[in-house]
Amino acid sequence: MALNERLSKFKQQQERCQTTLSSIAATQASTTKSYNAPRSRPANAPSAPAKQIQAIKFSNDTERLQHINSVRKSPVGAQIKSVIELLYKTRLAYTAEQINEATYVAINSNKAVFDSLTNNPKVQFDGKRFSYKSKHDLKGKDQLLHLIRRFPEGLPVVEVKDSYPTVLDDLQALKASGDVWWLSSMDSQEDIVYPNDPKSKIKLDADLKELYREIELPRDMIDIEKELLKNGQKPATDTTKRRAAAQIHGQRPKPKAKKKQKEITKRTKLTNAHLPELFDLPR
Repeated sequence: MALNERLSKFKQQQERCQTTLSSIAATQASTTKSYNAPRSRPANAPSAPAKQIQAIKFSNDTERLQHINSVRKSPVGAQIKSVIELLYKTRLAYTAEQINEATYVAINSNKAVFDSLTNNPKVQFDGKRFSYKSKHDLKGKDQLLHLIRRFPEGLPVVEVKDSYPTVLDDLQALKASGDVWWLSSMDSQEDIVYPNDPKSKIKLDADLKELYREIELPRDMIDIEKELLKNGQKPATDTTKRRAAAQIHGQRPKPKAKKKQKEITKRTKLTNAHLPELFDLPR
């Protein structure tokens, strides 16, 4: 009700100001005309075209006031979200007055908003300014790689995805350069990134190594492809389709010859030399 009264008074003030400005403009035009009238000019001089007086209009601020009112009457959570989005996108520090100008959220006049904002884990408040707070304070790709190498058992991507605006692009670049392994899952919240560093040593429990040895992989490629699909991974081959095509064309798949297993010695070139605990390889 108070807002409607303010809007009504504002409209009345606009009308009075518009009338006053129109009167002033008309008076100035009349004074200019009477001042220029006594001047003599040649009879054959062309008369100057009369200038049209443009009415001065005040901007209608009704919509902005209504928007401000709707923001400040919205739930506290909605106002906090608006402020955090501003801090996250810009990564700048703002005073309460600057936040009010950018989002119309009045922090100083709303205790619930102020308390929720200062206690939010994603917000840093130094007593004067508010800024975005991520779990890991990273500034670029080099710091990101250094952090990942501190977690040989894997670092959840969700913990670093909001460190700075281009962090996901840097993760893709590190993956493309072979510096890290990025394992994705059906749920992006469970993505894990690992350092691809041969010097990293991973300690495994005896129970885990025994469980690894007891797992028997399917011997048929069709069964392997089914297991991959169950785990949300797309197989690179389609054995069912390939075998069906071979039967149509009268071709039978050739049985693969069994390769003679090479004995592992100290001279053998090992591709997983950084995981001796898992395979009990000679070192």
